[in-house]
Amino acid sequence: MMNKVKLKLKNVSEIMGTEDMGVILLTDEEEQRQLSIVCDKAMLYQFGLRQKKVKITESMLPEVLCKVLAAQTELRFQLIIHSITDGQYCAMLVNLDTLVPISIRASDAVLLSYIGKIALFAEEELMNKQSIPYASTEKQMSLPVNSLSEEMLEKALERAVKDENYELASQLKAEMEKRKPKKDDRV
Repeated sequence: MMNKVKLKLKNVSEIMGTEDMGVILLTDEEEQRQLSIVCDKAMLYQFGLRQKKVKITESMLPEVLCKVLAAQTELRFQLIIHSITDGQYCAMLVNLDTLVPISIRASDAVLLSYIGKIALFAEEELMNKQSIPYASTEKQMSLPVNSLSEEMLEKALERAVKDENYELASQLKAEMEKRKPKKDDRV
C-alpha cells in the first residue's frame, strides 16, 4: 500500500510567454508544498468554463457522468498521481472497492476531481521529490525540469541560451539527453 498526500486545487493559469500551455497548481492540505502540472490550452479552457460557472457545463460529459455515477451506483473512487515519465505525470482512477486502477491523464484527473468531488492524491515519494515549498504571495512559480514536455524543454533551452543563462541551459540539456533512447535500447 502506497503512502499518499491529499491534494487540493489552488490555481489554473496560462504559462506566460506561451499561447498553448498552462499550469495547474496543486497544494497539500496544509498548503506547505505545491505540485505544478503542465496542461494544454484545451484543459485551460475546460477549467475556465467551470471556474466561471458557465451554465453549459451542467450538461457536458464530465458533469453528466459524475451525476450518473452518483445517482446510479455505490462506486467509490480516488485519483492518484503516482509517477512521472518523459515529462508527463501519470495518474490513475482507482475503484476503492475493487482496487482496480484505470490510467488517466494527470490534468484530466484534476478536472475530474474538481467536477466530481473525488479525492485527489499524490504518491508521497513523488510529492516529496517533485514538490516545492508553497508560497501564496509568490507571483512566479517553478516547474521541475523533469515535468516539462520535450517541446517545452527545447523552448526553455533556446530561451536560456538567448538569456545567457548557461547553468539552466546545462540542466535542460542534461534532461533532454537523459530522455533520449540509448543505442542499446534502439532496434
